[in-house]
Amino acid sequence: MNIKLIKTESDYQAALKRLEIIFDAEIGTQESDEADILGLIIDDYERKHCPIEAPDPIEAIKIRMEEMQLKQVDLVYEIGGKSRVSEILNRKRKLTVEMIRKLTDRLGLSPNILINDYQLMR
Repeated sequence: MNIKLIKTESDYQAALKRLEIIFDAEIGTQESDEADILGLIIDDYERKHCPIEAPDPIEAIKIRMEEMQLKQVDLVYEIGGKSRVSEILNRKRKLTVEMIRKLTDRLGLSPNILINDYQLMR
């Protein structure tokens, strides 16, 4: 087992390749232990160098609507009126706390996604 810290993109790519090779190693073997350690080191590197931005709330709503085959009119109860739904989805108005609560229940989205800020279109 020759594990070293990941300091460069080249180190990162090499670690990913090695992990791919030993990923299915039998538990309890040296390769299994190496895979566990590599996974931790890779995760640490990715957290520092490849942060994932929070998704845009409006895009998350639109994606979930598409997945659930919903139309704007289907969100009238959660948002409040056809024109209000349109204003929200077209970024003319911000989501309120009450809207976020109702959309969380209706769409099964995390409130953490919906509370993220987004730009209004003027």
